[in-house]
Order: sequence, then C-alpha cells, then structure tokens
Amino acid sequence: MDYVTSPHDPQLLRGVLPMLILSLLHQQESYGYDLVERLRAVGLSGLATGAVYPVLSRFERDGWLSSYLQPSTSGPARKYYALTNSGEQARMGAVRKWREIVEVANRGLATAGTHPGPESERNMA
Repeated sequence: MDYVTSPHDPQLLRGVLPMLILSLLHQQESYGYDLVERLRAVGLSGLATGAVYPVLSRFERDGWLSSYLQPSTSGPARKYYALTNSGEQARMGAVRKWREIVEVANRGLATAGTHPGPESERNMA
C-alpha cells in the first residue's frame, strides 16, 4: 500500500470507524447518510457510503443502537439511530482502549525517534 497517496489505511479505518460512529451518535442522533457526511467533515473525505451501514446494522443487532423512522420532505422516511445505554458503555470502552493504544504508539514513536534504526543509519552514510 502506498501510504503517501492513499488517504486512509483500510485496516486502521476498520478499527476506528465504529468508535467514531458511536461518538458522533453520542453527540447527536442521526441517519446513515448524515453520519457519512459528518465523518467526511472530520477528515474521512474518501469514506464510502457503504462502509457505515454494516456497522450501524451490527450495532443495532447488538443492542447498542435503537432506531426510528422519521418522515422526510425530500424523499422516503429516514432511519435515525440513537445510542442505547449499552451503546454508551461500548463507546466509553472504545475511547478508553483507543487512548491506551495511542499512548503505546506514542511511546513507540518517541523511542524510535531517539534511537535511529538501521534504515536511518544507512541513509546518513
């Protein structure tokens, strides 16, 4: 994978997307396409619309989300999603785990930055 031209690593996105969806729904109830637009607005500009709906379905099946239909003036009714209590617990757990892994990554990056590896030493020669 070319990390320079690819906007997001699909593996990283797969890990962070559920947490972001839960966090956005914690802020405000929303329907699927609105969530896609909000995710794009926070920096996931290349996010495919189809990436969000399977996560919403799984969370609803797991009891983390409730849903209701809201009539729309511009087409069919929209399915809005809201966090349940267990969804809020899942969100808090995901954020805690994310912060822990960020701390580990930061320690690893700090260590790597202070001790040049063989690749850096070859480039300096």
